[in-house]
Amino acid sequence: MMNTPLILTQMIERAEKFFPNKQVISRTSTGVQRFTYKEFGERTRRLASVLTKFGITRGDKVGTIAWNHHRHLEAYFAIPCIGAVLHTINIRLSPQQIAYIINHAGDKILLIDEDLLPIVENCKDELKNVEAFIIMTDRPELPETSLSPVYHYEDLLSEGDALFTFVKDIDENDPAGMCYTSATTGLPKGVLYSHRGIVLHSFALGLADGGSVSEKDTAMPIVPMFHVNAWGLPFACVWFGSNLVLPGPNFTPKILLELMVSEKVTISAGVPTIWIGVLKELENENYDLSHVRYLLCGGSAAPKGIIKMFEKKYNIPFMHAYGMTETTPLALISRLKSEHDELPEEDIYELKAKQGILVPGLEMKVIGQNGEVKWDGIEMGELCLRGPWIASSYYNDDRSEETFKDGWLHTGDVVTVDKGGFVKIVDRTKDLIKSGGEWISSVDIENALMAHEAVFEAAVVAIPHDKWQERPVACVVLKDQYKDKITEDELYEFLKPQFAKWWLPDKILFMNEIPKTSVGKFLKRALRDQVTELLNV
Repeated sequence: MMNTPLILTQMIERAEKFFPNKQVISRTSTGVQRFTYKEFGERTRRLASVLTKFGITRGDKVGTIAWNHHRHLEAYFAIPCIGAVLHTINIRLSPQQIAYIINHAGDKILLIDEDLLPIVENCKDELKNVEAFIIMTDRPELPETSLSPVYHYEDLLSEGDALFTFVKDIDENDPAGMCYTSATTGLPKGVLYSHRGIVLHSFALGLADGGSVSEKDTAMPIVPMFHVNAWGLPFACVWFGSNLVLPGPNFTPKILLELMVSEKVTISAGVPTIWIGVLKELENENYDLSHVRYLLCGGSAAPKGIIKMFEKKYNIPFMHAYGMTETTPLALISRLKSEHDELPEEDIYELKAKQGILVPGLEMKVIGQNGEVKWDGIEMGELCLRGPWIASSYYNDDRSEETFKDGWLHTGDVVTVDKGGFVKIVDRTKDLIKSGGEWISSVDIENALMAHEAVFEAAVVAIPHDKWQERPVACVVLKDQYKDKITEDELYEFLKPQFAKWWLPDKILFMNEIPKTSVGKFLKRALRDQVTELLNV
């Protein structure tokens, strides 16, 4: 067999050659802009040539602080295709964390959206290695800023070489990108993604039983491009020739739905909080979404009630996926098997609410207290993964040994596996509630609460208990129309038929909002502190 390298240059070159007329539809602060893949390729080559003139070479890190738009997509390919490393920076981290990851990565250049300049200005004095700031803006002039030296992205591109040749002799195992974890505990940890890993991950997104992304699709990644490569969709879509819709900054559920309709989006991807907001908007106004093949949900589990609502009320297929920063991220996807076709409806939705089965190319094991667990859907253990797009360590971080052991990634997620191999996330190891020696899944209680028509969001945390060690407390945000109309007792009555008595929360607290991480997950640590203070325990 020919030993040809798997590198990102082949992705963009395929798009230029075979799909020159397919489009990148980019919503920016001034409106919607359209570029063919031919134009996108030329702009990307211009950017690559500019970065080379700045002295960027193999292994150098270039950071991006940007929304989902065409300029960010150009950076996705220009940087790795000259052998450098694309560092997508999570804009929702604190200024201290952002300064830490820029310094830890060793970023030499930062590409920054105009409206995100304050993020960098707030920590500029702490940056040690940054030699230039390139501002991405629709305006012809540079905005006022305390950063220096600054350059105008479009001015630089106008001077770039549209025929620039990408580097061809890149080692497929060299890093192409990097992303830092969202730091639920401690400082963020950096994960490097190799060219080979990204290419193979993109293959998985194109499998019929993976993401099934194809040239016929118009995909809209709502998940930010600054977090785990927008789940790999920008890479896969360019490679396969799919139209890409990039929703830009400050979008609302209404804006997202209008884009879906106007561009005839077939695939979209986001976290549950996004889809909850979209559902609320669908209740207010009619939208023709008959062209949508599926909505992909990840980041955290979507309650069964939300899945049902999309599929039964609006006839929109809804699909779970699972991954994390360390897995590039796709690892599990909830595609039903042919044997499930004849199952009763309720059983089908039970499966759809799980995270799914392992994507081809990866391996998994689930380790409990006594070794690998039974695949019975009951016994719990920690999910461990390995494969060609799974990280093997953190970047220059001595915490690697806590997570990567014996060639496996220990995810920290507690799961069950049914006899068909469908994985269900029960909890994070640190969030699992142990009451009287027995485990309680906070996720199961959360999902049950969010199935109630009055509940907008629900999160469950453990609080200390003298007798039982820990007990669950539920925190609930009601939908606007139900505020002050639903009681704690009503929610208890709703939960009672679904759980053993000892699983029921000791208290249900009504809150205005639940604290979240930078990527929209419930921030259990902060919530636990709030509850402990509120209940004086």
